Amino acid sequence: MAIARFKDLCLDAVDPARLGPFYAAVLGRTWEADGEGEGVLRGPTPQHTIWINRVAEEKTVKHRVHLDVFARDLAGLTALGAAVLAPQHGDRTWTLMADPEGGEFDAFLRAGPPAERLHGLEVDCADAEAQASWWGEVYGVEVTRYDGWLALAGVPGMPIDAMDFADVPEPKRVKNRIHWDVTVPDVAPLVAAGATVLRKPDDEVRWYVLADPEGNEFCAFTR
Repeated sequence: MAIARFKDLCLDAVDPARLGPFYAAVLGRTWEADGEGEGVLRGPTPQHTIWINRVAEEKTVKHRVHLDVFARDLAGLTALGAAVLAPQHGDRTWTLMADPEGGEFDAFLRAGPPAERLHGLEVDCADAEAQASWWGEVYGVEVTRYDGWLALAGVPGMPIDAMDFADVPEPKRVKNRIHWDVTVPDVAPLVAAGATVLRKPDDEVRWYVLADPEGNEFCAFTR
């Protein structure tokens, strides 16, 4: 039985007015600036929403969470302001790219990209098996195991093919620049399962800020 349901994504940016239109073009979504230096990407459903939040800190380390996207060609991405970090080669079916603020994402090239261009959500882990199992329990879905990574597919409400987990040698060092939001009847089951409360609703926010067992931040909205 699911503990929480996927709500939407959030992405930190030093300059949302630059990064928002970039991802709107890459993902085929609509950019709505809020007039106060931030904004939101809109898609066909509320779950397609990506909030672009302004932060003061520059990117300093490799993204712990990154996006996988479908694209027609690399030239189109670089024309928008992306840069190639590592070309496709060997068994790798994607190209490692950087967005205009240096945030990593993987580009999967297709002659005819699907309408939904956000292909996946990738999470670096110290223990991918444990992380995938934990989030599988939270979302109420089974873990699929591949050679080198684990995946959650068919997450209720998540308009993404899969949420993938892979082991990496480096530890988490700073706040993630990409995180996801969930909705829950109550945060108590999340805490009982192993989540940590980082911030409770207050005069500024109406949601809980939590961390999963490896410290990945996510927000929980109570119905």
